[in-house]
Parts: sequence; C-alpha cells; structure tokens
Amino acid sequence: MIKKGFSTKSIPAAFAVLILVAYGLLIPWLGFYWDDWLYAWISHAYGVGEFIPTSLALRPFLGPIYVVTFSLLGENPLAWQIFGLLTRFAAVYAAWWSFSRVWPERRRQVLIAALFFLVFPGYGQQWVALTHTNQEWIPLIAYLFSFGLTAMALRDPSRATRWTVGAVLLGAFGLITTEYFFGYEVLRLLIIWFILPAEAFRKKIIQVLKADWPYLLVWLANAVFLFFFYRSRFYGSYQTDSLMNNFQQSPLAIAEMLKQEVLNTFTLSAFSAWTQTITIFNQPVRSATFWLAGGLTVLAFAGILFYLRRLDLPKPDEDGSDGWARQALLLGLVGIFIGRLPSWIGSLPLRLTYDWDRLMISIMLGASFFLAGLIEYFVRPNPRRQALVSLLLALAVGFQFQTANTFRRDWQRQQEFFWQLSWRAPAIEPGTMLLTALPPLQYQSDLQLTAPLNWIYAPDNHTFEMPYALISSEARLQTRALPSLEPDQPVAFWLRRSQFAGSTSQAVVFYYPAEGCLKVLDLTYNDEISFAHLAENLRDNIHLSDPSLILADAQPPVLPAQYFGPEPAHTWCYFYTRGELARQSGDWAGVAALGEQATAQGFTPLDLFEWLPFIEAHARTGALEAAADQTLRLAASNPEMTPALLRLWVRVRGDAPEIDYAQIDALVEQLVDQP
Repeated sequence: MIKKGFSTKSIPAAFAVLILVAYGLLIPWLGFYWDDWLYAWISHAYGVGEFIPTSLALRPFLGPIYVVTFSLLGENPLAWQIFGLLTRFAAVYAAWWSFSRVWPERRRQVLIAALFFLVFPGYGQQWVALTHTNQEWIPLIAYLFSFGLTAMALRDPSRATRWTVGAVLLGAFGLITTEYFFGYEVLRLLIIWFILPAEAFRKKIIQVLKADWPYLLVWLANAVFLFFFYRSRFYGSYQTDSLMNNFQQSPLAIAEMLKQEVLNTFTLSAFSAWTQTITIFNQPVRSATFWLAGGLTVLAFAGILFYLRRLDLPKPDEDGSDGWARQALLLGLVGIFIGRLPSWIGSLPLRLTYDWDRLMISIMLGASFFLAGLIEYFVRPNPRRQALVSLLLALAVGFQFQTANTFRRDWQRQQEFFWQLSWRAPAIEPGTMLLTALPPLQYQSDLQLTAPLNWIYAPDNHTFEMPYALISSEARLQTRALPSLEPDQPVAFWLRRSQFAGSTSQAVVFYYPAEGCLKVLDLTYNDEISFAHLAENLRDNIHLSDPSLILADAQPPVLPAQYFGPEPAHTWCYFYTRGELARQSGDWAGVAALGEQATAQGFTPLDLFEWLPFIEAHARTGALEAAADQTLRLAASNPEMTPALLRLWVRVRGDAPEIDYAQIDALVEQLVDQP
C-alpha cells in the first residue's frame, strides 16, 4: 500500500494558503493606514515622479521603488492589500529557498523556521500594505534571496562568480534602500561560516573573510555614506541625540541601559511575541470575534498538523539535530540583536503595540530561527515537536486574523469619520486647521490624516501649499505645528515637500468619540458643560474654535468612492451632524425638522448629549411642552446632563423674547431641585 503525502512542490502552495488564512480573509474590507494615505495623496496630487525628490531627505534611494509600484498599482487600496499578500509570499519563499541552500539536508527544520517567519505575531502591520511593502518588504526580499545566492556560490565553485555578482547586487539593493537591514551582513558571515568546511579557527576566519569581501566592501561604502548623510543638513528624519546623551552617563549607567535593552529586545521578540497570541481568547465569549478567531485557530491547528505529518521531506536525523539547532540558535540570537540595531540607534522604542511593532520586521527572521532551534533542541520525539509547532502557528494565525479585524474596524471608522465631517462641514475656509486632542483613529495619526483631508476639500490643488491640516494638541503642542494654545500663534509644518501655514486663530476644534457622532466644539453650544465627558486636554482647545470657518451654504465635497465607499445610509449621525450645521446657520426650524425625521425613522443617539440641539430647536420653534418633557426625562435618567440642560434653557430664555418665561423659569427650578 502506497502512503500518499505532500511533496516538496506543495510547500509554496502551503505558504500561499497560510498567508491567505492569516492575512487575507478580510482584505476586501481593508484600506489605507498610517503613511499609506500620505503616499497615495502624493501620487494623486503630484504624480509618481514626486516620489524621487520627496524621498531624498529620508531614504534617498527608496523613491524609485515607489515610482515602479505606483505606476503598476495606482492608488487603489484593494490592489495594495493584494500586493501586500504577494510580497509576504515572496518573503517567506525567499527565506525557505535561501536557507534550504544553507542547510540542504535540514529542509524540514528550515521549513519550520520559515513558517514561524510567515506568521510571526510580533509584527502586526501587514495591512499597512502600501507603506511597508515599499519601505521594508521589497528590500527584505532582495536581501533574503541574496543570502541564497551566496550559499549557491559557495556550494558551486564553477559558477561562483555568477552567483556572487547576483548576491552582491541583491544585497546592495536591500541595504541601500532602507536602514532597517543595516546589520544583516553579520548574518551573511554566519552563513558563510556554516557552509565552509571545518578548519582550524584562524584558517577558517581567513576563508570566511575571503568569501565575504565583496559584500563587506558594499556594506562599508553604505556605512560611510550613511555616516555623512545622517549628519548633513539634507537629512530630515530620526535623530540619534538621545542615544548619544545616554553614552555620556557613567559606565555603570551605560551598562545598566545596555542590559535593559538586551533583555527587553530578547524577551519581546523571542517569547512575548508568541505568548501574546493567547489573548485571542480574552474576547467576550458571545462576541463574533471570539468564535471566528478561535474557530480559525482550531482549523489551522488541524490543517497544519495534518500537512506536516504527511509532508514528504527527509525525516529528522535526531543524532545530528543538535548541531543544526545550535547553529539556528546562534543565527537567531545574532539576528535578533542586529535586527534591533538600526531602530536602537534611532532611539526608537521596541514594543509589541502599534505602531512600534513595525520595528520587528528586521528582527523577526532571527526570532523565527531562534524559536525553531529552541524547539529542535529541546522537544522530542518528532510527533510531539510537530504538535507544538502546529499549535504555535495556529495561535499566531488566529492572532493575526484578530489583528486584521481591528484594521477592518479602523478602516470603517475612517470612512465614517470623513463622511460625518463632510455632512457637518460641506466646505472649510482655506488655511484652517482642524484641531483635536486625541487621534480619532487607532491606526492613524493627525498629520497622516491631513493627506485625505486635503484630498477631499482641495482635490484640485497641485501646489505644495496645503490649505488644510488636522492637528492633535496632545501630540503636537509646543512644536511648530502647534506652538501653544494661545490665539494668533503661527502654525507651520511640512508633509514631505508640502507645507501648511496657518494660525491658532484659524481653527475648528472637533471631537470624534468612540461612541457617538462627530462634534464641532465651540464656547456657545458645544463646550465642556454641553459634553460633560470631554477629556481635559480637549477642553483646553475649545476657546480656539471658530465654527464660522465652516461654510455652511457650500456644496458638500465629493468623497472618492474607492476610499470612502458610497454615501452611508442616513442614520442618527447624519441627522445630528446636519442638525448641527443648520444650527450654525440659525435655522432652528431646519434643526427641528431633522430631529423629527430621525425619531420618525427610529434613530436614537448613543451619546445622549446629542439630543441637545433638537431640544433647543423645539423650544425655539414653539414646541415648548415637548422640549420640556424630554428635558425632564433626560435629567432624571442622566443627572450628568443637568448642567447642560440648564444652560440650554437659560440660553433660550435670553435669546427668544417670545418664549413663555414663566414656563421656562418653572422648568429651570425643577432641574435645579432634582437630586
């Protein structure tokens, strides 16, 4: 009886399936995040040629990659998400192909390391596809294939020159386009050491250096260039001042700092990255996320275990596995720390949270080989090892799916945010900054959202003067983007080569809560009394808000459907934001009509403070009894609303001379007397 199994030809297909399950199930509902918006806007506003000059101050050789990829893919989010899956496949295939040539008789062990690399849970930014495919994944793919060509050159002396030239060119491409893989040449030294035959230590060192010299020359040339470039006036990104200051401390303080950095880097990448996957079971049991992620984990475990046990690769040689495990552990440890080196020099913190987990991209190769070596060394026999590997991979798959779902929610929130903004602000006076206290979205920052803001409100602007900006006072206060919260302070900042120049006296302050609708804040209607739950740092901004900068009578902007989808169904937030706009124009009848339409269709707010404009509109348009009844009900059930309701009625009494003062006074007295 012939036992059927999977041949080595199935491995690329297995990679593809695992990538699709871990990263691709939700991509139709994903979009742009982080710097994706910035690059897409640059392409839209200035054309792909702008990527060359706009990259010079950060990564001067990176621009051509953007030119090529944008020429092929354009500005479509779905195309970039699919491209992200393809580059992830190319990366894991490159790792498998290359290290199978380093250890041709240990392909099963290399496969395990490659699978860990594929789903490494410490890196959670697969869906920031536009930015990271260009900035890191494409250079990393080149570097990984370069390692494989180096191995082929060493194992096939008759074609060594051909393979070496290819390896040097690919390695140079991966090295000069981004600083992330600056330390990877150390891994090449280890690869050469592993492949060359055993010799006396000194003799082998000489052999390794002879084999490595072409790569070393390229690395040294790049190091010299970076040394001068980072100190030149042309460089405009991460600074190393704080790191240099650390080395001016006492030797004991420096030693303690280095010890903490080593421990943090090692524990985060080698262990915490994997143990965090159990958090997929922290979701409420009744939630769809819990069952989807949990079910996917179970199915992945069964599928991976079935595949590994039926894969037709040489069975592990237990007698020689310790030797490979020691090499993998060494490669892994070195890979972890040299992968951390560039971000450490840039004084960037390594964390497993967004957006610092992006720094794991240069560490994950080393961390994957370390884990594979650890399991190979300590876990036997092979069936038990396969079960453990399958469990770790399955948990990572469930974790990545759960992370993808947070990106899906964030993209939906982005779309809701800009639709609500377009309803509330059909046009905005040029030179205006939208000021808030907290970034309104999980995978965005204020300056990054400035790109789609200008795209929507100034779609035909192709100059380097941006008419609009979105600023977070929490992130930018006491910088050029927001020097202070005093009026008449100049505001200026750059997004690559585009500049915004404005003033703190030309600002609209807004609030976009986790639950509820977008609100434009002001001192008359929407201040800290009107919304008792506003954060303190948001309250500090309100005095700068000038809603008159919103042009209420203008035609609403056209939101590109490929990013924001069709206009959503008109539910509560549509009526609320349009009601706020009508109130800004003094159209109280319009406000009342919008409130009646909303309630007639069964819509109610998540944030009960959003009833305020409609109560006031009814009071001002003659429906005093209904307004008073709703006021008393809200105050009784939600005492925190009482100050806002009192202020509303005092305002109505003072602004509407035909109102029944006695009835209002009685209502105010009832509110004051409520416990």
